[in-house]
Amino acid sequence: MNQPVMSPVSRATETLTDQDDLTTSFGTPAERVARAVAQIRAGGSIVVIDDEDRENEGDIICAAETLTVAQMAQMIRDCSGIVCLILTDANATRLELPPMVSANTSSYGTGFTVSIEARHGVTTGVSAADRVTTIKTAIAPHCQPTDLARPGHVFPIRANPGGLAVRQGHSEATIDLMRRAGRQPAGVLCEVTNPDGTMARLPELIVYARQHGMPLVTIADLIAYPDITG
Repeated sequence: MNQPVMSPVSRATETLTDQDDLTTSFGTPAERVARAVAQIRAGGSIVVIDDEDRENEGDIICAAETLTVAQMAQMIRDCSGIVCLILTDANATRLELPPMVSANTSSYGTGFTVSIEARHGVTTGVSAADRVTTIKTAIAPHCQPTDLARPGHVFPIRANPGGLAVRQGHSEATIDLMRRAGRQPAGVLCEVTNPDGTMARLPELIVYARQHGMPLVTIADLIAYPDITG
């Protein structure tokens, strides 16, 4: 017998119950959303957690337009090092960023494009300052495809145009948060890791967010409270 298909909101409500016991110190789900949006609006960084039955990871996320060298350095130091620039489908198309591979067989269909580097204003391209320059170049309204070299040290991801209603990933959560905060629809993220190189899970992510004064929000929170704008 076929199981009924759950809507994103139904799944989010179920996930909220599972994750809430550990995340209540950051407020109610609605409060977590409001604080995360306010932090993005103010140019700060947040931790966003997905479903434990999905990737079960937490990403540091901030707005691309307010990205600082200090924020980038923190991502390089405390995360996986694969710093991603989340773009809308329209902007990735405008910049002529093709998929990284012709056939995407990754578990969750993450929309990686070819990696990029700014053609001007960088040296090796891998330093925190150079990666910030690349990102600022890519999101500039006047940026042309020829302003970006490929490959490079920044990894763009094309968010699903259907948003969280279609794909409950960090990429879609990033664009959702930017829009709620009134920011340009482009964000930067990187997966948080433990000092030993293993992936940080919910208990470690809670400690990390507290230590660094970052709001913490789950993707389930964002789906359950779509109208909160801080």
